[in-house]
Amino acid sequence: MTSHRIGIIGYGAIGARVAEDIAAGKVFGAELAGIISRRAAATGGSAVEHPGPNLTLEMALERCDLIVECAGQQAVADYAETILSAGVDFLITSIGALADHDLAERLHACGPGRLFMTSGAVGGLDLLGAGAREAAFTSVLVSTTKLPETLVQSWMDTTEVQRIRETDGPLQVFLGSAKDAAQLFPRSLNVAAAVAEAVGNWDSVQVRLTADPAATLTSHVIEASGPSGEYKFEIRNNPSPDNPRTSGIVPFAVLRSLEAALGERGGLV
Repeated sequence: MTSHRIGIIGYGAIGARVAEDIAAGKVFGAELAGIISRRAAATGGSAVEHPGPNLTLEMALERCDLIVECAGQQAVADYAETILSAGVDFLITSIGALADHDLAERLHACGPGRLFMTSGAVGGLDLLGAGAREAAFTSVLVSTTKLPETLVQSWMDTTEVQRIRETDGPLQVFLGSAKDAAQLFPRSLNVAAAVAEAVGNWDSVQVRLTADPAATLTSHVIEASGPSGEYKFEIRNNPSPDNPRTSGIVPFAVLRSLEAALGERGGLV
């Protein structure tokens, strides 16, 4: 069995679990090379205990076969081209970064490293991708419902923040394209970004975002219709106990995507 050296960018709710499982030998064909942290590079260390050494990006490019991004859209924008150009594979969780059309074009053309994307908190992408391959969908709608506080954004004015926080029932916060949704709600709508990538059209995928104080689970309803058929998926995930803006299932989706990217064994793909 070939052992692939894996680096992790970010050590929050997602990155910590991914790193710990790799270090514990739970990812077939992978070993943890270290954690890439700008803070650690600046200070010469890290106050956070984790199972691998701190790496600068330059060190990671020398030591890693694949790097996993668990740090947000800005990390994709900052690091992706350098990583891919160095011949290192890159698995991203923050697919919303690809709403930037220029960045997406550069990354899809970049290499020799390969760009991978995890499905994250959503299912059904394989079927949507297959349908889009036959012919473009005529309509795709992603309806997401989350707790109000998780949808508050820094760009919102005081009135809008108060309206969201004080709602006593379901409140529509956004209706528009997946491209706009990913840019306006970068930590909350990776599901919409994943659907847009699956069907190959960021502008045609519509997103409805609802704040609901009774939303104990994060809900995503995906509806698509086109020449291949009509599809409707409903996903109801428990929020992460460490970061309610993301679903608790996401680290495990990343781990599954990582094993598939390494290609060390067969299975459902």
